[in-house]
Amino acid sequence: MSAIDLSHEVVSREKWTEARKALLAKEKELTRQRDEISRRRRELPWVKVEKEYVFDGPQGKQTLAELFGGRSQMIVYHFMFGPGWEESRKSCSFLADHFDGSVVHLAHRDVTLLAVSRAPLAQIEAFKKRMGWRFKWVSSYGSDFNFDYHVSFTKGEKAKGKVDYNYQMSEFPSEEAPGASVFHEGRNGEVFHTLIPATRADLTCCWARTVTWT
Repeated sequence: MSAIDLSHEVVSREKWTEARKALLAKEKELTRQRDEISRRRRELPWVKVEKEYVFDGPQGKQTLAELFGGRSQMIVYHFMFGPGWEESRKSCSFLADHFDGSVVHLAHRDVTLLAVSRAPLAQIEAFKKRMGWRFKWVSSYGSDFNFDYHVSFTKGEKAKGKVDYNYQMSEFPSEEAPGASVFHEGRNGEVFHTLIPATRADLTCCWARTVTWT
């Protein structure tokens, strides 16, 4: 363990409390701003999903609508795991370590949480077993799903130097990117895309705040 940095300011308990209360006021201000952003996120317009996407999962072939599992809302985590990869990126694995505990709570709030990757199902199942995960994880291998939602990039797109990710053209080091998309199933079975793939900053609160959509 490293020694204490004696150059850091050291004050009395009274001065520390004063500084802490000043920071607390800023933290509460940030919370109110985040709540406002969340409200505006929930008010974003929806896009009807017209394309038929089919996924390969533990229950066999399923369409996007069938993945809802009888619930009206679904959060899809775009897991960075491409064909031929031996393991995922560390950031995705860290988030996935928390999925199993979230699935039950979200299900009780009419929300399905699952992961989608472009790797073939056998590859996904092997890595999932290795990591000890139980959440639903399906394959979009052979589908345009990941490409249409701008979380997978073709060799041609990569060759141009910049790809369409996080709502702008920018350089990205991998052919797979992380993100989260939120969908809603209407009374007549229509599927609506309600939240375009979230940025990394959105991911930590995306499903926690989605429960208020019900």
